Amino acid sequence: MLGVTQQTQPSRRIMLLDTASLYFRAYFGVPDSVKAPDGTPVNAVRGLLEFIDRLVRDRHPDDLVACMDADWRPQWRVDLIPSYKAHRVAEEREAGPDEEEVPDTLSPQVPVIEEVLDALGIARVGVEGYEADDVIGTFTARAAGPVDIVTGDRDLFQLVDDKRQVRVLYPLKGVGSMQLTDEALLREKYGVNGPGYADLALLRGDPSDGLPGVPGIGEKTAAKLLAEFGDLAGIMAAVDDPKAKLTPSQRKRLDEARPYVAVAPKVVKVADDVPLPVVDTALPSAPRDPAALKELAARWGLGGSLQRLLVTLGS
Repeated sequence: MLGVTQQTQPSRRIMLLDTASLYFRAYFGVPDSVKAPDGTPVNAVRGLLEFIDRLVRDRHPDDLVACMDADWRPQWRVDLIPSYKAHRVAEEREAGPDEEEVPDTLSPQVPVIEEVLDALGIARVGVEGYEADDVIGTFTARAAGPVDIVTGDRDLFQLVDDKRQVRVLYPLKGVGSMQLTDEALLREKYGVNGPGYADLALLRGDPSDGLPGVPGIGEKTAAKLLAEFGDLAGIMAAVDDPKAKLTPSQRKRLDEARPYVAVAPKVVKVADDVPLPVVDTALPSAPRDPAALKELAARWGLGGSLQRLLVTLGS
């Protein structure tokens, strides 16, 4: 159970999957000619199973959690920055989360993915009002042992922490080529550490998330400012210091961006205080519900993808 595996056994390695990020990659990486017997595409389902099989074989986690987006666009983030993921909204809803724009043949595969993970006995956690990133952030904060975060979303680079053995496995091509993201790589590529990456992202903005950033402050400039002044608070303090080494245009743009800078940290930084349910995070060695899994395998034609994962889990 959560707490037993993570808090009292610091030698255990937990792997946290940013599940939607991975099944999106699987969907676009596996041809949609991969179909169930009834002709329904199952490329995302089979691709995700193959991802998990490869990750377990290569990384040998003791615990594994498929973290889910119970709310992909939480209202508390939208209240702070209304443009947050606004371009991805397919349908606004008065009650409950807005509907995200998802490819037509991917949406029906998501419930299948959830059923297969549940039948396998792989812990699946989503919490109302929070994104998968926040679930990952909270599991990471509570972990006593090493943490491998698997995501195609660079936002989670902010959790990298060498001292706590927290790293991000970022797929470059499929899951066979993974960028192992630690503090050395962050400093080499971006000039920052984990927490510094959140400040970098906030300053430069992120069109894919609807974050405007500070106009005129790109990634290189943001990295230079962080190197000079330490963090976001140091940069904003420099705006008020006439002796600080800021160009007139940088000072003006940062000053005008104060309303954004005041609220953006809460939006950009992942939560670490999500009320997680009590779940058994241990990597299963055998399916939790073999009968249900057999039925799912036959109905959706999961074939070798599922069989290989079962062999890996049982070895």
